[in-house]
Amino acid sequence: MKFGSIEAGGTKFVCAVGNEKYEILDSVRIPTTTPTETINKCIEYFEKFDDLVAMSIASFGPIEIRTESPKYGYITDTPKPNWSNTNFLGAMKKHFKIPIFWTTDVNGSAYGEYITSIKSHNPLQTLVYYTFGTGIGGGVINEGQFLGHQGHPEAGHVYLQRHPQDLDFTGLCPYHHNCLEGLAAGPTFDVRCGKPGKDVPYDDPAWDIVAFYIAQAVVQATLFIRPQRIILGGGVISEPVITKVREQFKKLFQDYVNVGDLDYYITMPAVPENGSATVGNFALAARQYYQENIVQMD
Repeated sequence: MKFGSIEAGGTKFVCAVGNEKYEILDSVRIPTTTPTETINKCIEYFEKFDDLVAMSIASFGPIEIRTESPKYGYITDTPKPNWSNTNFLGAMKKHFKIPIFWTTDVNGSAYGEYITSIKSHNPLQTLVYYTFGTGIGGGVINEGQFLGHQGHPEAGHVYLQRHPQDLDFTGLCPYHHNCLEGLAAGPTFDVRCGKPGKDVPYDDPAWDIVAFYIAQAVVQATLFIRPQRIILGGGVISEPVITKVREQFKKLFQDYVNVGDLDYYITMPAVPENGSATVGNFALAARQYYQENIVQMD
């Protein structure tokens, strides 16, 4: 069987087709432009495969996940220009008469890490996944299930203590300014440093400031969720950044509770090249396929 995956990000969409082992058979990257243009390119891609049995979409948000809502499947009031109130799931279901699972991009990544931990025979029952890129989001897996019923977590919009060397910076989130996304997302480097984060050397003070904010998010997740592991992904994250975050976390947390070895507890994704959402989507598509077919058999 073949499964489809869409990881819908603010900068690019990654569409892929995989097998029952959740291996990628084919994939394409599509720039995120207007809703009509971007979704139509996704449809054109998947129309090449006439043997897909199910699909999963992991989208940037906020999105509506309540199946009883008339806006289920919509991207709702997003900061992404032109994408508010986009019926993403509806557009895909119009063209593909197969089971389609719908969740956030970071939930897809969290599920991919969960599935990968099971395949590696070291299953994580509870994990938190943050993605740090154009925006910031967080997903939580507990006993194989997503956290959130009335809506998905919006972990990128928690308020933070300001770094003393960053008080003059106006956070970029149009809603909250001083939230995690407003202070630590990728575009903040363009404002602070005049260039993208990938071009900023790691000894620049901006990285210590961003690591301080990320570490606060890790503290919050630790105390609210008590996960076995916190995984940091996205374009902002690298091993040098993870090292800085661990150092900041240790200073902030003061060993309040035992979280074990920080090299294990705060990590980069196990799936390389930020591919966790694609693996997660294949698994979620398979789950949706079997659930719907069991219902039909009953």
